Amino acid sequence: MNKVIGLQEAVDKIKDGDVIMVGGFLACGSPLKLIDALVESGKKDLTLICNDTGYVDRGVGKMVVAKQFKKIIASHVGTNRETGNQMNSGETEVLLTPQGTLAEQVRAGGSGLGGVLTRTGFGTLVQEGKQIVEVDGVEWILEKPLRADVALLYGTKVDKKGNIYYEGSTQNFNILMAAAADTVIVEAEEIVEVGEIDPNIVRTPGIFVSYIVQGDKL
Repeated sequence: MNKVIGLQEAVDKIKDGDVIMVGGFLACGSPLKLIDALVESGKKDLTLICNDTGYVDRGVGKMVVAKQFKKIIASHVGTNRETGNQMNSGETEVLLTPQGTLAEQVRAGGSGLGGVLTRTGFGTLVQEGKQIVEVDGVEWILEKPLRADVALLYGTKVDKKGNIYYEGSTQNFNILMAAAADTVIVEAEEIVEVGEIDPNIVRTPGIFVSYIVQGDKL
């Protein structure tokens, strides 16, 4: 199977109303070319699962400005004033989640787990409406797993089978999200032949990757 596809074909894999996961940490390690193409596409009513909402002019923040999300699940939105505006007006539902909890919810979604137990946020607004589980006399918040219809990732070097190498901190949420979506599209800074990446530095095996698109050099 040839996993390398064009940018427009990749965008066409995403439907209005889909849940999407997007890798990155303040746009570092985010698939910027795919995001720009999605802004141009006008896709709407999407649910975003991401560490943050980037900036108004970079990363998924551009999609926030374009009002393409009906719901956002993230750990931080302070660098994008438009997210706060939409949250305060009620235009977009924003669910703020502690970063470690968010990471574990995505990991649980990719691992087939029923959820994770945490004390983070216990006794605060984070706890409201959630199931409490007692283990050995200690109460924990049950955080349910997160999965997506499509995950959009970034890879520094990707071979044609989809094996991914990430440079430095760009790996962030990309690795977790690769296992937690039905369709996984990676934007590659560089696409190489199979065998050109040292297996010891592959962080995401190609079995998790559905499609590859050529990105821009960062």
